[in-house]
Formats: sequence, structure tokens, C-alpha cells
Amino acid sequence: MPVTRVLVSPEGPQFSRLILGYWRLLEWRMSPQELLGFIEQHLELGITTIDHADIYGSYGCEAAFGQALRLKPSLREQLQIVTKCGIALPSTTHPDHRLPHYNSEKTHIIASAEQSLRHFNTDRLDLLLIHRPDYLMDADEMAKAFNSLKKSGKVRHFGVSNFTPSQFELLQSRLDYPLVTNQVELSPLNQNTLTDGTLDQCQRRHLKPMAWSCLGGGRLFSEQAYQPLRDELAQIALEVDAASIEQVVYAWVMMLPSQPLPILGSGKIARVKQAVQAENIQLSRQQWYRIRRAALGRDVD
Repeated sequence: MPVTRVLVSPEGPQFSRLILGYWRLLEWRMSPQELLGFIEQHLELGITTIDHADIYGSYGCEAAFGQALRLKPSLREQLQIVTKCGIALPSTTHPDHRLPHYNSEKTHIIASAEQSLRHFNTDRLDLLLIHRPDYLMDADEMAKAFNSLKKSGKVRHFGVSNFTPSQFELLQSRLDYPLVTNQVELSPLNQNTLTDGTLDQCQRRHLKPMAWSCLGGGRLFSEQAYQPLRDELAQIALEVDAASIEQVVYAWVMMLPSQPLPILGSGKIARVKQAVQAENIQLSRQQWYRIRRAALGRDVD
């Protein structure tokens, strides 16, 4: 069965339940033709939504993805392109960035979005996110940038990433249309958004958060501190007939009432196919809490 499609918010776009993240695209060392084949394979699985950011791959991942799309432009209509802006990093392509910083000025947001359009060789972005909250964030100026991009048809929907509930509400207060998601770090290894009000806000606004680093950036498999968690995940995998602990983790994330959309970070289609099966895994409430306990090292109060 292909991946389910869901509305991200009542007035938002329709995305695939699992999203393919291209943060490490350049590390996969694929030729444009190989990347095209990978895109076609995950589209066949029903994963139609892709996640990018202008800074990924030292500002190189969007352009690399666009090179593959140019080999078969018709695929653009099957994809929902999500990208992010707002972080400024030093690089050879941006010599004016003398140190890492945030930039949510109107001119920067618009210029970043237009650069992304050129990289992807497309006339619109399905969703643009502000990558990190800027300490110098002027919500009125950001709203002007969003309104300009929306009016021109260059961006269909807007959201944020790593915003606190108060930062989200500040920006939302300046807009006449809803922000459709908050992309946040969410995994058994990082459960902060379960307690800081972020996922509560998503439920209240009926929007589905996007979940990044569900596997802790690979730390789940490599760090000795997480051995108790790996053991518990392995036991539960046996109980629910899962093929891997990765599937159990994705099922754990998707069980949350805010219905997060996990972002997959692998360029190996076998792992992507395995992750897709997580949609069919139903954990019990106690299994969910066993994973929480194994990750945090304590029961609920």
C-alpha cells in the first residue's frame, strides 16, 4: 500500500504521511540520473513530499535536486516541495556571511525563495518555512515578505521550523492566512516538544507538525547511552512483528495525537521501503510509554 496522503492543516496543503528529507543529499554521491531514479522510486511508494533548505549541503542540495528534475520535468507535478530559509552560513557562495547568523529580513526571505525557485527549476514552492527563529525577528517585516511571495504565486503556503508556541503565535498574529506547520525535532531521544506546549498548540490549531531527526541523527544506533532504548525497541519490534527498530520509532512518533509527519533522511531505497511499513504498525499505549521510559530512564510522575 502506498503512503497515506493527509491535509497538513485545514487550509493547508496535502502531503504524504512520510516525507523524504534531502539534508544529506550530497553525501549520497548520486549522479543526476541516479537521483532521478531514487525520486521515482520513492514516488512509487507514495512519498510525494520532499524537504529541503537553502543551506543544505553548503547551499548545494537544492541545485543538485534540480539537476535531476531537469531530466524529467513532468515529475514536478507529482511532488510537493518544502524548503526553508533564514539561516545564513559562511560559504564560498556567500562570502558576505562572515559568521553563522539568522536573517529574517524581508529582502533575505524573498531572495532565498527566488533562489530556491531557480534551483528547483519551478515556478512555485508548495511550502516555505522559516528555518530558525531569529532573535532580531520583526514579525511585521516577515509578514510583508510572505504576503509578497504569496501574492506573486511563488509560494503557496508558509510555516515555521523550530519555533516556540509564543514565536509561532507572534508571526501568526501578523498574517491573514494560517501558518500550516511547525517543523520540529521529535524522537524518543528528544521529547522536549511533548512538554513545552509545541504539540499542544499543533493540536489546538489542527495542524500536523513535521518531525525531523526521528532517529536522533543516527545517534540511536551508535551511542552506548541508548543501549537500553535499543533493547526496548527490539523487544517491542518482536511483539508487533516489525522488521526493524526504525519502524517502531516512526510508529511511536506517528502515534502522537498531533499526527506528526516523520522526515526520512536516508538515500537508500531499501531503508525507505522499510520505513513506509511503519504506517501499518499499531503500538499499544503501554508500549508507547515503555519506549518513553527507556529513552528518559524514568517512569511518569
